[in-house]
Amino acid sequence: MTRASAVRPDTRQVWDRLDRVMDPELDEPITDMGFVEDVAIQDGGVVEVAFRLPTYWCSPNFAFLMAEGIRREVSALPWATDVRVRLEDHMAADEMNAAVNEGRDFAEVFAGLTDGEDLEALREKFDVKAFQRRQEAVINALMDAGHSPDDLARITLAELQMVEIGDPEWDRLRLRYVDILTSRGVASGPLDYALRTHEGEPLPTAGFRDYLNALRSVRINMEFSGALCRGLKQTRYKQVETCDGEPTLVDFMLDRVPGARPMT
Repeated sequence: MTRASAVRPDTRQVWDRLDRVMDPELDEPITDMGFVEDVAIQDGGVVEVAFRLPTYWCSPNFAFLMAEGIRREVSALPWATDVRVRLEDHMAADEMNAAVNEGRDFAEVFAGLTDGEDLEALREKFDVKAFQRRQEAVINALMDAGHSPDDLARITLAELQMVEIGDPEWDRLRLRYVDILTSRGVASGPLDYALRTHEGEPLPTAGFRDYLNALRSVRINMEFSGALCRGLKQTRYKQVETCDGEPTLVDFMLDRVPGARPMT
């Protein structure tokens, strides 16, 4: 079931919660990335969510963070009595699904794959990148509207929430930034400065251009990864009919495969 075909109010509520689950590496909703395959609600408030990723070998820790996020966000619905997450077409799908749905720890299940990696440290790394990407978007919008670096360094959270810009994307950009700003505790009160580094330090006006360039680099890398993921997913899930051997990746990318069509 897709969002467009979801007519029941409870199903729409599930999709709204899934909008809050981000691909941790890209800081883009898994719904926008097309990762969610199906949403089903059983009697008694049991919700089942199926998702799949661009490749069979996508990093298990990334997949675990998304599966965990799905279960957490959908479980926040007051009527959801249980949430079952199903990762499909992945090398570690069975272990992943069992771990998430049983509330088991990632390191316990994937001890042989983590090499001692701390999942919380990875989560924090991606959270910092998401903060930087969202902040760059807000800074660029404010500068395009005529605000100087000195203005940006002094703007409070209350003032940021009152700024009106004639860009239809502004409200979404601001909401996403304020959400991560407050959830990280970088700012919380209305008089707190809204534009600080992810460590909570003042915006560096003296080295502002270097700071903005660093944010830009983070954004470009994330956007490239996002484009790559979309391309891989689109390529992977085409069904193909061939008579003279298997098609190559280039054939897919150049749409040279006879009978290729999106999988439904």
